[in-house]
Amino acid sequence: MKVILSIKPEFAEKIFDGSKRFEFRRRIYKNTEVKVVVVYASAPISKVIGEFEIGSVLHDEIKPLWEYTNEYSGISEDYYLQYFEGIESGFAIEVKKAEKYDSPMCIKETFGITPPQSFAYIR
Repeated sequence: MKVILSIKPEFAEKIFDGSKRFEFRRRIYKNTEVKVVVVYASAPISKVIGEFEIGSVLHDEIKPLWEYTNEYSGISEDYYLQYFEGIESGFAIEVKKAEKYDSPMCIKETFGITPPQSFAYIR
C-alpha cells in the first residue's frame, strides 16, 4: 500500500538528492501496510515527482527524535523545533530507495484526488 504526502519542493528535492533521509510528521497514517510514500511537491511545483520506500517509522519525543535524525534531516534545528512546536512527540519516516520520476505527474489526472493536507492512501 502507498500514501501520498504533500512535501515542500525544497525538501522533496533533498529527498531525491539523498541529503534528506527522514521526512518529519506531526501526525501519521495508521495503516501498517504502507510501504511506499508517493511525493507530491507542493506549490509552486504542484506535481507528483517521485516516490520512496519506507525504512523504519520512528516515533519519539521531540528532542531524542532530533538527536537521532539530525545528521540526515535536511532541515535546520530551528525549522525542526518550529515545525513541532506545541507537541511532545513526532514521527520521522526513514527514506529508502528514493526514485524521482522522469516526468512529473498531475495528481488529479493520475490519482483522481486533490493534494492532501497531510496524507492520502492510494493504490
